[in-house]
Amino acid sequence: MISAGDFRNGITIEYEGNVYQIVEFQHVKPGKGAAFVRTKLKNIINGGVVEKTFRPTEKCPQARIDRKDMQYLYADGDLFNFMDTETYDQIALNSETVGDTLKFVKENEMVKICSYNGNVFAIEPPLFVELEITDTEPGFKGDTATGATKPAIVETGAKVMVPLFVNQGEVIKIDTRTGEYLSRV
Repeated sequence: MISAGDFRNGITIEYEGNVYQIVEFQHVKPGKGAAFVRTKLKNIINGGVVEKTFRPTEKCPQARIDRKDMQYLYADGDLFNFMDTETYDQIALNSETVGDTLKFVKENEMVKICSYNGNVFAIEPPLFVELEITDTEPGFKGDTATGATKPAIVETGAKVMVPLFVNQGEVIKIDTRTGEYLSRV
């Protein structure tokens, strides 16, 4: 059990039959009346965000989220297959669970599988990936306006905005959280 006075960002709690992650919290001590904790909670199963207010003495059970490194093997129609590299156990997840988290992940790369009570609810790709550009328009000499970008398709099929000087066949580094171009490799 964790009391509301001990809330911190990133902590997962069970509240009203759901599992929430604390996105934001604020301890408020008004001039008149009792103190309270104002929170913004994200439902880890469906992604919805709610705002709740707690008394500092209220207690909630802390939810245990398991994160396991697994290798992304391949996509087979609507199923995505992953393997535990220690036990060689394989699991298949449907596209509803996976969403678009694998748009920057190549086959045979490692990802983190997040589960609660044995039910997988999310996949965390590596923070940064290096991918080759398979299709983009060529940059022309003189196109050096500050911050100008053009669309490019990387080897996984995802679309990324890149600077004008980046050409087809080059390998670039991408931040998977935002989908932004970081640098050439």
